[in-house]
Amino acid sequence: MELDSLLLRRRAFMASTLSCIGLGSTAARARTGVENHTLTVAPADIELAPGITRRVLAYNGQVPGPTLRLREGLPVDIVVQNRSNVPELVHWHGLHIPPFPDGAEEEGSGVIKPGETLRYSFTPNPSGTRWYHTHTMAMTDFSRALYSGLFGFLIVEPTRDPGRYDREELLAVHHWDASLDHILRSPEQCAMLRYGFATFNGQLMSAAEPIRVRKGERVLFRFLNASATETVSLALSGHRFTVVALDGNPVATPSSVSVLTLGVAERVDAIVEMNQPGQWVLGPVDTALRAAGLGRVVEYADAPRGAPVWQQPERDDWDYGLFGGAPRASAQDIRYDGIFPMLFERHIDGQGMERWKINGKSGSELAPLSVRKGGRYLFRWMNLSGCDHPLHLHRHNFTLLTRSQRRVGAIVKDTVQIGRFDTIEASFIADNLGDTLFHCHHQLHMDHDFMQMIRYS
Repeated sequence: MELDSLLLRRRAFMASTLSCIGLGSTAARARTGVENHTLTVAPADIELAPGITRRVLAYNGQVPGPTLRLREGLPVDIVVQNRSNVPELVHWHGLHIPPFPDGAEEEGSGVIKPGETLRYSFTPNPSGTRWYHTHTMAMTDFSRALYSGLFGFLIVEPTRDPGRYDREELLAVHHWDASLDHILRSPEQCAMLRYGFATFNGQLMSAAEPIRVRKGERVLFRFLNASATETVSLALSGHRFTVVALDGNPVATPSSVSVLTLGVAERVDAIVEMNQPGQWVLGPVDTALRAAGLGRVVEYADAPRGAPVWQQPERDDWDYGLFGGAPRASAQDIRYDGIFPMLFERHIDGQGMERWKINGKSGSELAPLSVRKGGRYLFRWMNLSGCDHPLHLHRHNFTLLTRSQRRVGAIVKDTVQIGRFDTIEASFIADNLGDTLFHCHHQLHMDHDFMQMIRYS
């Protein structure tokens, strides 16, 4: 009943904020001069490790789904067949494309009913590490939405690539077997989910082949946090990461860190110079997460046999501010066409469940934010809750300007983690016409109305 009620409210929200948009073509016939791909949504048995198999929804029978490598500026058709028993749609996260193919129901994207097929047609840009995933609701059905296996890498290859690395490794974090702890013991505590397992690329460390390297190699790791709800902090024992891109966007100042922290839906591209022969563990700094299976062995050629080594980092040195260079101007020094203060608050209903509000209203009650094409706008995000929130803006990037009232150099992202009782200022240029969704990417929070529409006037 709760899921039905929220679906009705979400559709009422859509009806109040969207004009009528046609469903578009569902034909699967390939078009000439266009790159073509096919994805099938269907139940699949995924082996996390020998003897540990889960029945999940997946793309093309695998988790993650097939890596899609597209060329920047080259049109593509992606035909999605829904062979599941629930409606589905695919969001192409981080791409600057029109609302219909973007894959958010709130923007007017077509929903793919069971047994039906939909063709997504768009021209991929910008280049970088993007990803694709389901954009459905789950509520407490932990077999659906991002609790399932419906996610995959989407790499948009640039028209020019400087090639600063020898090879690459793609690693997607995911958590499995979610269950909800309904007990909220204090106003500052957030609803917690428990998970049985955590994996890179759908495999427990005990079952996965090592990442085999040679001394002197420069390996580009593309990390994706494809969890429904969990933040992760990662380290590679004996080595450091040189961060070169956040959410697929090159950083102004590549910097070396020992720990990478990714909120839900964030991506980090980092180069590691392989200069410490041996067998090492790449994994989470959280001991419990390593015990749950998250990790991968990095093994040098000709390394002596033995147990791989884990070394806990001496300190957590992760900080967005490391990568933006010197701050150029404060928000007060720039003329904006509009400023959007947004206060995020949590409320508890009579059943002990979280409900989320922006400026005192739930998403279904909020009027869209109004922007004009070419305008420059400032978000002032203020988190009045004790929960972290991965904030995502569809179809656009934004630029971080301040965090915790501290100015940072320009950092371009599409998703940012705002901490407990924290503040962030970010600017964006309204350069992609069409209804646009802003929301928290934490599945529980998004399902409980943490969202607002942006509309071009």
